[in-house]
Amino acid sequence: MKAATLEEARAAKAKAVEAYSRDAQLVGVGITRIEDGYGLKINLSKEPRRGIRLPKQVDGVTMRVEVVGGVRKW
Repeated sequence: MKAATLEEARAAKAKAVEAYSRDAQLVGVGITRIEDGYGLKINLSKEPRRGIRLPKQVDGVTMRVEVVGGVRKW
């Protein structure tokens, strides 16, 4: 699989937000380095409900998912 370019990661970001917002408690999406290219870092406030399948890629751009808890102002 070829690594995504920065432009491809930027273009996939809106679709990733849409895909993850439907089935998970999304708190953030960012662009991150993955191997020799770019991917998206998906931050969730908690684990998705049991049986929910979230995409591992959007438009060929790899997703890295992490449960980070709630986000609040300091």
